[in-house]
Amino acid sequence: MAAPGYQESSKVNMKHRKELIVFDWDGTLMDSQARIVNCLRITIADMALTERHDEQLSDVIGLGFREALFSLYPQDGDHYHTEFVARYRQYFMHEDKTPSVMFAGARELLMDLNEQDYFLAIATGKGRIGLDHALKENEIGQHIHASRCADETRSKPHPQMLEELMDFFAVEPEDTIMIGDTEYDLEMANNAKVQCLAVSHGVHDQARLEKFNPVTCVANITELDSWLSDHLIKGNG
Repeated sequence: MAAPGYQESSKVNMKHRKELIVFDWDGTLMDSQARIVNCLRITIADMALTERHDEQLSDVIGLGFREALFSLYPQDGDHYHTEFVARYRQYFMHEDKTPSVMFAGARELLMDLNEQDYFLAIATGKGRIGLDHALKENEIGQHIHASRCADETRSKPHPQMLEELMDFFAVEPEDTIMIGDTEYDLEMANNAKVQCLAVSHGVHDQARLEKFNPVTCVANITELDSWLSDHLIKGNG
């Protein structure tokens, strides 16, 4: 039986080359930065907390809620946690209308990788409710074989998300790659001794990402698709 929070697929039992591609969600596959920042800003105002600049709000995207709140409010973030999460989710999933769509080509990339018999997983700072909602809303869940969320395990940059995914698929670190748009994604990969690839169309800029020695830094999904085709699919076909 799969661990709680995993989405199972018949692919799990297939005998093929063991290669796991793990994606971050927000800022990597989903262009959601503006919506997240807006919902954080509204929640902060709603709770009469001290205002934070948009740059500060953007910078915590990718962390779990608890870690994000501690970053924004070091003295009393834990005190606000439960109410903050509930209000934020209400805005993000039901009330805020800021556009939030998958990056052009992201859905097709996942479909193509799925057909190539790779294990595909998501490791995200979102909560389980938020990720499941996003996968269903974007009709992409059938292409993702497992996922781990920050409210199920340790938040990035701790390596536990990747360690649990690799254990689930019985895949070694050298057969795994983590793709993300924040330093939290890449640092998590470094901590798990997993290869990482940076996408610079999300939250953190290329200079921050390159500090974590990604195999490459791409600007968009088209470049990501091309790199994966050249270095993974063609190289292992």
